[in-house]
Amino acid sequence: MILPIRAFGDSVLRKHCHEIDQDYPQLQELISNMFETMESAHGIGLAAPQIGLDIRLFIADLSPLSEDEDYAELAEEFKNFKKVFINAKILEETGEEWKFNEGCLSIPDVREDVKRKETIKIEYYDENFVQHTDTFSDMRARVIQHEYDHIEGILFTDHLSSLKKKLVKGKLMKISQGDVSVNYKMRFPK
Repeated sequence: MILPIRAFGDSVLRKHCHEIDQDYPQLQELISNMFETMESAHGIGLAAPQIGLDIRLFIADLSPLSEDEDYAELAEEFKNFKKVFINAKILEETGEEWKFNEGCLSIPDVREDVKRKETIKIEYYDENFVQHTDTFSDMRARVIQHEYDHIEGILFTDHLSSLKKKLVKGKLMKISQGDVSVNYKMRFPK
């Protein structure tokens, strides 16, 4: 089932999310719905707050990038990178900071350069509640950091300079009022 994505201004996007256990109601169905929602919106990551749930759950699927010539050297790794992260904790961020033009399904039509560390070490549970501690770099690390921010109540626009924040303020206000055209289901704040 395709769920509506919460737009900028929805209070759930600012919540520090709580952990869940393996008995969370209809967890497998929720994960399936999140992947279907993300794919229908042509995203590569989606966090539970973006569909209105303040729980520590996000997903990532970089397979669409495997066909992008900019990522030809990582195509094989991206093709098979479809993951569920439950109760994630970033343990370490290392390496150089690098800028990349980020966007967000909750903030359509806004893209800005965001600096993030190139490598992360993260502890999480997968969809079967098997615990993992993994290290990721490149776009994998960036997508995870972006989605992890969501479960911490942080949006990519929070990483912008004061000047950039002022420049996008009008666009953000329009999004929160539903004054944006998207080709996927969204729910706007009242």
